[in-house]
Amino acid sequence: MEQVITLHRPAPRGEKFAPGIPGHNKVELQLFTTLNCNLKCSYCSAAVGDVLHSQGHVEYTPNQLDRFIDTHLKGYDVYVTFYGGEPVMNRGFIEEIMQRHPQFRFQLQTNGTLIDNLPPVVLGKFANVLISVDGGEAITDHFRGRGVYKQVVKNLGRVRPHLGGSATARMTWSSPDTTFEEIDELLTHFDYIYWQFMQAEGGYDAAGMEKKKTVLRQLVARFFASTQTLYPVIPLMGIVRNKVRPDILEREHGGFSQCRVSTHIINVLPDGRIYPCPDMAWAPELQQGDLRENWLTQSPLQPRPEMPCHDCSAFGFCRYNCMKNLYRGYVHGDADYRVNVVEPICELVRFLGEEIDRHNPADWYAKASASVREQIEGCPVYEYVEIMP
Repeated sequence: MEQVITLHRPAPRGEKFAPGIPGHNKVELQLFTTLNCNLKCSYCSAAVGDVLHSQGHVEYTPNQLDRFIDTHLKGYDVYVTFYGGEPVMNRGFIEEIMQRHPQFRFQLQTNGTLIDNLPPVVLGKFANVLISVDGGEAITDHFRGRGVYKQVVKNLGRVRPHLGGSATARMTWSSPDTTFEEIDELLTHFDYIYWQFMQAEGGYDAAGMEKKKTVLRQLVARFFASTQTLYPVIPLMGIVRNKVRPDILEREHGGFSQCRVSTHIINVLPDGRIYPCPDMAWAPELQQGDLRENWLTQSPLQPRPEMPCHDCSAFGFCRYNCMKNLYRGYVHGDADYRVNVVEPICELVRFLGEEIDRHNPADWYAKASASVREQIEGCPVYEYVEIMP
């Protein structure tokens, strides 16, 4: 029987919240508008622990949210991400928050099938929109349902003229059959691509790993093919940044994970409970606050001695990658998840770093145009995504 290790309970409620990085003044307030969704994606992380569909509407009042912000987030640079479920299913909540807090920046993370229901005035207030896909049409429809990919592309075309900021493809890279061509094709519709390696259907066996490495080689080669134009794929941009400008990595992330859950992202469920990671709402020991009760503590999801990251050759640019994976695999003691998901993903991240090194990123960066260097150093989308795959 595998050993199950329970993380420590949240800190006392009297402890004042502050971002974990010294001098860091940003807070991402991720508001779940609903836990309902109009799709049935086969790998949905919200389905773990029966979280999906467990809360259909927001249970706290706007006044309670205002009180929470005044108590805990005053003086911070706050940006709000609307999340779900499918957040557009609670359009009224999105509009109300935008009206009450026009001083904040806003992001939407959506499956894209309902985004055309939002009016131009709302779309114009988004600094970034993350739309979930799984690659090309066949693979996306396999995981999400027939016709979803075409609907997403059609809807994005409709709303694109009204968006106030960028459109980013949030690609969940699960299938071993995802090709370079279909990833590259996404850039005809989106400004940026960022992907996450996800729990896969056979994607991390020997054959699946080699297929993924083949595509990674192609992506890296395409990225370094020009010093004058940027290939806007966030994981590649982020790793190159970390290698050529480690000072930025230290300033922005310090000794913490780049996925933000250890430091400055606050995930508020519709019932007001707060967790550091949106995919870990099934773990009650990770609760770090409650909006209705107006308390908030530091994130309990921190780097731990059980996590073997410091001995990894990728640590210098990776910095813990996904704390959810590390927690499940090494702290919670899920041996099957560690062997079949976490360790293969770590192998791919190491491979990606080695492949980037083969192209001499420092020399490429020195020759890059000013606009390319500017994007590498401070792309605004870095604030909204995990950077690491």
